[in-house]
Amino acid sequence: MRLFRTFDITPTLDDLPGENDAGSAATTHASPLGKIGQILLDGGKLDPEDIQKILKLQHRKGLRFGEAALKLRLLKPQDLMQALSRQFAYPCLQPGEGDFSREVVAAYQSSPSQLEALRQQRSLLTQYWFARSPALAIVSPDHGEGRSYLAANLAVLFAQLGRRTLLIDADMRRPRQHEIFNVVNRLGLSSFLAGRAGAEIIQPLPVLRSLAVLSAGPIPPNPHELLDRGGLSGLLERAYRDYQVIIVDTPAGNHQGDAHIVARHCQGALMVVRRHRTRLNDARNMIEHLSNVDVQLVGSVLNQF
Repeated sequence: MRLFRTFDITPTLDDLPGENDAGSAATTHASPLGKIGQILLDGGKLDPEDIQKILKLQHRKGLRFGEAALKLRLLKPQDLMQALSRQFAYPCLQPGEGDFSREVVAAYQSSPSQLEALRQQRSLLTQYWFARSPALAIVSPDHGEGRSYLAANLAVLFAQLGRRTLLIDADMRRPRQHEIFNVVNRLGLSSFLAGRAGAEIIQPLPVLRSLAVLSAGPIPPNPHELLDRGGLSGLLERAYRDYQVIIVDTPAGNHQGDAHIVARHCQGALMVVRRHRTRLNDARNMIEHLSNVDVQLVGSVLNQF
């Protein structure tokens, strides 16, 4: 997926910790947990003998601690980036941690160019939308255009900033967020809208402390009617008190009109279109329909994959 520009964020020497991060052998063992050497030692990525080898090369060559560790092949770049994320209180998961789908590139930093593009999207939304409204619907004209992917990754990125973030799966026809984040879907939005459950069904994610997910729940026979009853408005009003960012995944926009109801409650929408898949007329129709229900189109995203 390409969002505006893309950048390569593969670790470079400038990304590595400074020489003071490890100090000497004595200060390495006495350093607080926030120091990069101590983090790697406590995490089992390095042992005391490794630390000594790194320190010797660091002082002999005038290298940074992380640079010396990489040159000695005692660390993998992803291990170093994981330690840096802990040092700067930036949640970044190891592969397999949390059992999320590989689509959640923002959680694992596994796709540098996509990640930087997503971060740029986050910055634009922070400046031009979330500064005045907490909720945003992610919409697209049809299926398979990247809507759920974008919603999931944006939610993770805002949570990584420490923003209390809620991701709602309002696609009660073909829900995906419970699969992406590996959460229970026995109860969800459909249960809430039908009066069978309360807000307690929102599921916090322990590995990403600022993020919670409300799955779609069991697929109902009447999703359009459930959305149109007004319960979604009450849910969002309650969520406004507890969350700073609310991202809502929606059904395909050109089917049944569910997405327009959800977007109307959010007041704003970000539209995803896919190269060689989305029809221009479908995109135009969706923009027109959103305008007709007084939804502000915050922007559009081109998915090139």
